[in-house]
Amino acid sequence: PRVGRTIRFTIALAFGSLAIAMVLGTLLAWAATRLPRRLGFLRVVPILPIVVPAIASVIGWAFLLSPRPGYVNVALRKLPWWSDLDQGPINVFTVPWIIIVTGISLTSFVYLFVSAGFAQISGDHIEAAQVAGSGSWGVFFKVILPLLRPSLTYGGGVALLLGLGQFTAPLLLGRNGGIDVVTTDMYRAMANYPPQYGRAAALGSTLLLFGLIVVFAQRVLLGDHRRFVTHGGKAFRPERTRSWLAAIGLVAYSTVATVLPLGALAVVSLSKFWTADIDVGSFVLDNYRDLFDQATITDGIKNSILISLIAVAICLPLGFVIANVLLRGTRFRILRAALDVIVALPLGIPAVVFGVGFLMAYTQGPLVLYGTRWVIVLVYVTLMLPFTTRMQLSALVSFGNSYLEAARVSGSGLIAANLKVVVPMMRSTLGGAAALMFVLLTHEFAASMLVRSSTTQVMGTVLYNTWSSGSYPLVAAIALVMTAVTAVGVLVAVLLAGSDVLSRL
Repeated sequence: PRVGRTIRFTIALAFGSLAIAMVLGTLLAWAATRLPRRLGFLRVVPILPIVVPAIASVIGWAFLLSPRPGYVNVALRKLPWWSDLDQGPINVFTVPWIIIVTGISLTSFVYLFVSAGFAQISGDHIEAAQVAGSGSWGVFFKVILPLLRPSLTYGGGVALLLGLGQFTAPLLLGRNGGIDVVTTDMYRAMANYPPQYGRAAALGSTLLLFGLIVVFAQRVLLGDHRRFVTHGGKAFRPERTRSWLAAIGLVAYSTVATVLPLGALAVVSLSKFWTADIDVGSFVLDNYRDLFDQATITDGIKNSILISLIAVAICLPLGFVIANVLLRGTRFRILRAALDVIVALPLGIPAVVFGVGFLMAYTQGPLVLYGTRWVIVLVYVTLMLPFTTRMQLSALVSFGNSYLEAARVSGSGLIAANLKVVVPMMRSTLGGAAALMFVLLTHEFAASMLVRSSTTQVMGTVLYNTWSSGSYPLVAAIALVMTAVTAVGVLVAVLLAGSDVLSRL
């Protein structure tokens, strides 16, 4: 009887967060092109929310915006407008604020697409518009924005699919207010005893349908790609429009999206209790000691790292083989087309749907994997194959066929030529792909929640269990440890594949 309400909330979350992400992502990308030269490093700032695990970020927002003890609310109640309030004025556990929190997190994905689009626009187009008498805003709305349609379409499609499949924020922030979306309803159906497989599958089919509609809409909106050719003699470098205001905008977004949630986690993790008052003098490290003294938590951290490494070790060679088939399998066109679709499917299907599917498939014979690490490994491999395949495919395309042909002419077989020539040349790509997959997998929460068992937990599921028990300072400590593990993965990625590794992803 509540399914209509659930679908309405899902659509509101998807399109509301999309609108926020599209506006903020485009403005941030435009601001990044106007940075003073000495502040060019700030272009990386809008990508940072991708690095912070979603569950850690959402919990940080809860500590900031909870009606009574939230730190931002406490500060706002000191203003004369809200001095008479006992709680609020913001309530993060409502639909509008869940949409806002999700929109801020999805902004980074739109920024990546749109900033890449800006980099491809030729300076000739800009100069031609300026010579014709157009001002800065006219150039932006009449020339730049139409040329950005492919980037906006792809970025918007990704943000919309992520919004439709959003799980973390609705689960953590919507539970107390009875706010359900399709993904959380699927989780509840599977968490019941006995599990309601049919209900979960029926709900998941709506997300599959929405995903197909989004992919089809992208094709229709783009039409003939040749209309958007933007390369010319000059790159897009608006030399005379440098602005310190652009730098302020980028720093402000980073502060709101990254610094404040992490700061709230740090304060709570050093406190004995989560209260509205911040008393630096009473800060302690007891929560971190408790964290490493509890076998359940340490086992979750170890499992998360081990399972992620196993999945990466499987994905790299498998992705290399698939990338070679997609690039050079000209004799098997039908197989290549089918393989391309199968590998790309996880990009358009929410992780929760995969979690439900794997749980249904591997809790019964002939292959029973539930309760083992291998079902999580299998889910992780499925989710990561599109990423490793696309990154390796890009590298193989850039190399061409000449190196492989030279090795073959010199007497090497196909396998030996790839192992001795192509793989060493792809070392930075393989290293970057491995590190980035590790980062994404240590973040993974939605699918893990479905296929975990009481004896097999990962960092995200341990964090959720601790959150549900109300041990908030311990939750904050776990969230920061989870963020630290991810930060190490990002550092390794940058060392192996260069500073632009996140943009390449």
